[in-house]
Amino acid sequence: MSPFTATTRGVRVSVRSFYLEDQSDPAEARFVWAYKIEIANEGPLPVQLLKRTWLITDAQGRTMRVHGEGVVGEQPVLDPGEAFEYTSGTPLPTPSGFMRGTFHMVVVETGEEFDATVPAFSLDSPHQAGGIH
Repeated sequence: MSPFTATTRGVRVSVRSFYLEDQSDPAEARFVWAYKIEIANEGPLPVQLLKRTWLITDAQGRTMRVHGEGVVGEQPVLDPGEAFEYTSGTPLPTPSGFMRGTFHMVVVETGEEFDATVPAFSLDSPHQAGGIH
């Protein structure tokens, strides 16, 4: 599966999601996904990821907002040409949904802040009744 990708001001964010059958329990309405994210600095100046905001929407249209410092406990600084990868996960009470988000970045040398788009990506499981995405 090719990744979902978006580029904002030279920061390329790529996402792949994976359904975790072994951590899910459809009988209990618990469906779990992992997602792998790569953040690459393709711009000319060092940038730092300060915060993140996620919008996680289930198959019934309910959206949960998650906001916090860094990602997986880190606030990585990326020099031009560098990339940072991490894996995280999310549970849903429905067999499908989607996520999208924002990484709140700063240009290290100037202190200028900007938001890098995390592209919307689908959370699909083999338990869904039909595609809604």
